[in-house]
Amino acid sequence: MRAYADWVKAAQDCGLKIGQVVIHEQMAELEQSEDELRLRMRAHLEVMRQSVTAGLSGDRLSHTGLSGGDAAKVWARRGQTLTLTGPVINGAIARALAVAEVNAGMGKIVAAPTAGSCGVLPAVLLTVEEQLRIAEEDLVTALFTAAGVGMIIADRASVSGAEGGCQAEIGSAAAMAAAAAAELGGGSAAQTAAAAAIALKSLLGLVCDPVAGLVEVPCIKRNATATTLALTAAEMALAGIASAIPLDEVIDVMGEIGHQMPCALRETAQGGLAMSPTGQRIRAKFV
Repeated sequence: MRAYADWVKAAQDCGLKIGQVVIHEQMAELEQSEDELRLRMRAHLEVMRQSVTAGLSGDRLSHTGLSGGDAAKVWARRGQTLTLTGPVINGAIARALAVAEVNAGMGKIVAAPTAGSCGVLPAVLLTVEEQLRIAEEDLVTALFTAAGVGMIIADRASVSGAEGGCQAEIGSAAAMAAAAAAELGGGSAAQTAAAAAIALKSLLGLVCDPVAGLVEVPCIKRNATATTLALTAAEMALAGIASAIPLDEVIDVMGEIGHQMPCALRETAQGGLAMSPTGQRIRAKFV
């Protein structure tokens, strides 16, 4: 079983970023060159960019009519008013909603780690890119860092809402994005671990309760809130704040909580918001 702590030690010993450690491991496992791996990851990054652009246009509506256009509304506030969150967080929220809306509208996205949580990582990466003027190759390396966190979570727990609740999907996405953001912000390998741990701890126990069984309500808006949480976690880690519980242990606990969670709260639409009066009325329209 993989441990993120081992990667942190390897990065510290060799003077590498976590993303570079992950690349070296993948080169050995997949028998591919670094150039081949980076080429594939750049392609994923381009899909992320395209999904953000498509979602921000406001033209992407879901077939159900439950979602679409909200990303454009948030983005419009960025230039027209003094926002409560400022342009950075406003932009991050809009980008997360944009990608999630594209997914709900059957558009092309990168499942990072799942389709239901696809908005978090691109929103964080592209917001940090804009804010810090990050070079594309550094973004690609950070994507490997994020992927590494996802691999560890998949090994030690789960990234499936049906198995572990929404904490396993949106929580994992937030952890992945927080680690990547910390690395892009100049953080150490240990700080990427702290950022991921802080983000995941904040979403432990989150249930998966899609209204009418659709990945729209409350899933899309959770992408936006998890994005702000990931950036907050990265900011704390970069300030030197550590996680009292190591990342690997947080992941293990997340897996344990998922096993303890009732089936009704794990993507079955039999509990939580899905069973609220309004949730049941929405369901009745599509059943």
